[in-house]
Amino acid sequence: MYKILTLNNISVSGLDRLPRDRYEVASEIQHPDAILLRSFKMHGMDIPATLKAVGRAGAGVNNIPVDKMSQRGIPVFNASGANANAVKELVVAGMLLASRNICQAWNYTDKLVGDDAALSKQVEAGKKKYAGFELPGRTLGVVGLGAIGIRVANVALSLGMKVIGYDPQITVKGAWQLAAEVEQAHSVDDMVSRCDFITFHVPLVDATRNMLNAERVAVMKKGAVVLNFARDGIVDEEAVCKALDSGELYAYVTDFPSGSLNGHERVIALPHLGASTAEAEDNCAIMVAEQIKDFLENGNITNAVNFPEVVMPRTNNIGNRLAIANSNVPNMVGQISTALADAGLNIVDMLNKSKGDIAYTLADVETEVADVVVERIKAIDGVLSVRVL
Repeated sequence: MYKILTLNNISVSGLDRLPRDRYEVASEIQHPDAILLRSFKMHGMDIPATLKAVGRAGAGVNNIPVDKMSQRGIPVFNASGANANAVKELVVAGMLLASRNICQAWNYTDKLVGDDAALSKQVEAGKKKYAGFELPGRTLGVVGLGAIGIRVANVALSLGMKVIGYDPQITVKGAWQLAAEVEQAHSVDDMVSRCDFITFHVPLVDATRNMLNAERVAVMKKGAVVLNFARDGIVDEEAVCKALDSGELYAYVTDFPSGSLNGHERVIALPHLGASTAEAEDNCAIMVAEQIKDFLENGNITNAVNFPEVVMPRTNNIGNRLAIANSNVPNMVGQISTALADAGLNIVDMLNKSKGDIAYTLADVETEVADVVVERIKAIDGVLSVRVL
């Protein structure tokens, strides 16, 4: 029986993927095999010795001590792409809200007073004041071409916009999904001066913090719109507000309100609505529950932010499967194979991959693996965790 600790409310659609005859799921549980969470901050939390995996029912993992998990050989899974449609729709809505001055016009109209004749005159005045512009023919810059960025780029093309994309780490799978009409930018600097809209879809790391800074804001097209539905901290708010005040930028649409943004006439700030749809919450929970289940039962890893993707079909008529996490250093596979060979165990199938400082191996052997062999592998310098499945 696997024990799953939930640190937030997780969609029932996801929890239903964990059969109750094999999984015990609760918000208070001792010695968990895995943790499922959404926004709970794990930094500073005592990590149970039994923990084997962490699953985030969402994309960002800033609330999880990923480095600490890696050091203990614990993969951190996320639901990358499960909320992509929800965020894509909100980005499109953000472009329309900004270009047509909808929020400002709504606020104006909501405050009108008087009889119908008086309102009619005020409406005509507002009509002129809040005139906007249309999207076709405008250029959208998309920074980050993952699951969300690709969808945003493709839908913008269908709206008649020109699209420039930048992502030096785009995957082959992502490239296949991206429309051929999307122009490639060689850098963010190459992009910013050519865009009427720019939207960010990257994680918050040292390299992306204040990615849109004062220097880049200064070279943006006059009247451009900035959209940030990725992470707080990617856009330098002070630089953007100064450009809005001077009229250099037209609008800033963000999912991350702050004191400096609140009340600004040219800012549309939303309460982190990016993935706040019933469909996105269900999709995220289902994806991460399936990933946790496959890892616990089969050792397979998909969508882990700190581990390589390793998926190996089960071999028929084997004794055990070994799942081994270790530091990515030379001769680890050789030492593991030697330990199995010395114990007279024949390897039927093996798969080893690495990601950064972490490597992960799945090995199917013909007969059962004795505890003494497991201890011998654990004793190899650099091995972080060993499981027998």
